[in-house]
Amino acid sequence: MNAALKICQAMYDAQLPPMVSESSREVARAEWLYNAVEQLVRHRMDVKVQRRWHQARVVTVADLALAVDEHANNRLADCEVNSPALGWLLVTSDDKPDQNAVAELLGPSDHPFGKLGEIAQALLEPLADDALIAQAEDNEL
Repeated sequence: MNAALKICQAMYDAQLPPMVSESSREVARAEWLYNAVEQLVRHRMDVKVQRRWHQARVVTVADLALAVDEHANNRLADCEVNSPALGWLLVTSDDKPDQNAVAELLGPSDHPFGKLGEIAQALLEPLADDALIAQAEDNEL
């Protein structure tokens, strides 16, 4: 009997937790963040959120550039870059930048837009809830 209980317990323990369904708000938030990151990273356009009777909130391409600069400098200072990546980036700046040097300076990422997308998303996340509210306000008009 103990063997049967142990097998049943092991099977129970090995089960995955139930699927978590995302609310429509979470889906809308993730969609807005993806589109805003794409606008900032790919199209190099500022992202502005304007709610009624509130001051506009903006994340600019300059904000992204500063955050990327700080990130790369921190990686260099922490000795996380093991090649002359910055030198290669500067040497090849007249041509197409050396993508290996860029990847070395920024570090690994699983984000769809790479490390730039990760950094952009961190800048944009504080605006996401206001952006959804602003969209709802616009839809009321």
